Amino acid sequence: MFEALSGETVLYPILGDPIGLVKSPQRLTARFTELGHNGICVPMLVPGGALQDVVRGLAFVPNVRGLLVTMPHKSAMFKLCATASETSKLLGVVSIVRRNENGSWHGDMLDGLSFVEAQRSAGAKIEGARVLQIGAGAAGSAIAVALLDAGVRELVLHDVDASKAEALVQLLLHRGRVISGPSDPTGCDLVVNTTPMGMRPDDPLPVSRDSLTRSMFIGDVVAGHGRTPLLQAAQAAGCGTADGSRMVDSGIGLMLDFLFKR
Repeated sequence: MFEALSGETVLYPILGDPIGLVKSPQRLTARFTELGHNGICVPMLVPGGALQDVVRGLAFVPNVRGLLVTMPHKSAMFKLCATASETSKLLGVVSIVRRNENGSWHGDMLDGLSFVEAQRSAGAKIEGARVLQIGAGAAGSAIAVALLDAGVRELVLHDVDASKAEALVQLLLHRGRVISGPSDPTGCDLVVNTTPMGMRPDDPLPVSRDSLTRSMFIGDVVAGHGRTPLLQAAQAAGCGTADGSRMVDSGIGLMLDFLFKR
């Protein structure tokens, strides 16, 4: 992987806090090697208030051609982009950026497409499904867009901040049947956790384990933590599942297409 590391190596930092359990650096760098591209994805621990200074500094480093963006920076990084995709402009967030010809940043939000592909590859049936989504943050908003675009019958959004869920509902009403509601998955075909719940062992479950039935498919965005308590409960109930690592894998191809302008 590092045999070609040199002054010609192209850098693609991933910016976040926390950063210790991200999987993209290993997987994206491995794909660069397979493709014969002399590039490396570098994890960078960037505290919340430091993003603007870090990005300003990276703008002066010519072999930094793109950035991956994780929590808590997806909204702040959008504001530093000169141009962005329609999804990013709708939601005000980005998960990845690349250089424009003039050196400024162009951003996109790939979390939603990556998540939907991960569910499908694990056996979930998206089209026509009734879905409960826990979380209406940056990743959650993109996932909500992708689920509606993929043809879900109804999307129920729940967030501990009810006003955040309702605001996202109002933003997406034109895309399909979407409502805010409680964290009760009864009657749902698909339940998705788009929050960090599950990153810590003492985190509560986003839904009651007693409400899970084997007819449901459970998806989780949390990666790098093995089987989260939610997925353990889901598998005990006989549900199909997809974890956050599968989402990372599904997103690698999308990242490459974006970075290489394919």
